[in-house]
Amino acid sequence: MTGAAGAIREREPEAGPREVIRRGRATSARTVLLIAFHYPPCQESSGYLRALAFSRDLPEFGWNPVVLTASTRAYSRTDEKQCARIPESVPVVRAFARDAREHLSFRRRYPSLLAVPDRCSSWMLGAVPAGLTAIRRYRPKIIWATQPNPTAFCVAHALHRLTGLPWIADFRDPISVPDDNRWAWRACRWIERKTVYGCSRAVFTAPGAASLHAGRYPDIPMERWTVIPNGYDESDFDGLASMPPVGGEGPLRLVHSGALYTEGRDPQALFAAIAGLKASQGLSGRDLQIILRATEYDEHHLALIRRAGIDDIVRVEPAVSHQEALAEICGADGLLILQGRMHNGQIPAKVYEYLRARRPILALTDEASDTAKILREAGINSIVSMDHSDAIAAVLANFMSKIRMGVAPVASSTALARHSRKARAQQLADVLNEVSDA
Repeated sequence: MTGAAGAIREREPEAGPREVIRRGRATSARTVLLIAFHYPPCQESSGYLRALAFSRDLPEFGWNPVVLTASTRAYSRTDEKQCARIPESVPVVRAFARDAREHLSFRRRYPSLLAVPDRCSSWMLGAVPAGLTAIRRYRPKIIWATQPNPTAFCVAHALHRLTGLPWIADFRDPISVPDDNRWAWRACRWIERKTVYGCSRAVFTAPGAASLHAGRYPDIPMERWTVIPNGYDESDFDGLASMPPVGGEGPLRLVHSGALYTEGRDPQALFAAIAGLKASQGLSGRDLQIILRATEYDEHHLALIRRAGIDDIVRVEPAVSHQEALAEICGADGLLILQGRMHNGQIPAKVYEYLRARRPILALTDEASDTAKILREAGINSIVSMDHSDAIAAVLANFMSKIRMGVAPVASSTALARHSRKARAQQLADVLNEVSDA
């Protein structure tokens, strides 16, 4: 669930330029070094959930993880409660890092070179020596590194060159290239090329992303590309089973949880559709309440909402903790997905939590996207392009009617079984076995 972020909290002091926290001890002969910038208590990106789940579930499938991550001072938003979810048996090594925008800027402006290849490039200065120390102590057989920070791939590649250990690149999605920083653009393209030629396996969360890279690098063997989707964590839903029924008294409550970018997830067509229904059918806040949670562009979206005259229907709300966001999702009458055609080869991580919440879903996405495919496989059919306000208005009105009548489809138990985080950990363990044995 992208953007379900926690509140800002005070962070503990650091122990010099390299902070090492050892929790437990990896003793198995089959140990893997997991490199992940986003890891608890980080709440800036939902990506920490993927790394956390792998570090917790891999031992069940024969691999003991050691985690190399960033100092907690590198995060602008944290939730210390999330640290309790890290298994005591998992060693966690935290290396010095700073965010250029948060810590090296003046009035949030900073030299573009400080964000090459990303805003947290300073992490490499501490992560490489900390990684070498972890490798000497725990003797891993393989390295796994995950982005969206390309710096994580730089760290993994450096450790691979220094130690000879094979490594797996967990792209999750294609490397994000900033349009306004030509140095970062060049660096990201160089890192992508070095990664796909240097890693033993490149992992993506959606088939479209894997196909994109296979087409971009046709000389790389097809077996190098692997898809391990995101998923939901069943333990996150403990205590959330007894939620109110869908379509009760009062206005219908639809929730979008996570970032709404001004490009690729722009809600303007949705706002126009709601304004059209308000003008033609008298739709009001007594009928519908839409909550946009943790958009990351609140002021921008608020201006658009006021301009459309729908501020009685659509609200922009601040970030909350991951658990609070899940409770809101499970208590909603319906859930919203917005994803433009430019992201057809990606599947938002929140999709899996939406499915597990077993609430009706309205997806504003291209019919040919990977997101639409996975929703249709789960029995969800309220899908419309996010670019056409008239089509959105018709589908939204029909979606609301289905909720009121109690016939809006939700994900089946059979579909959900395929998407658990534990099932994904088993997939990763299989890849680790293949690469290690090779």
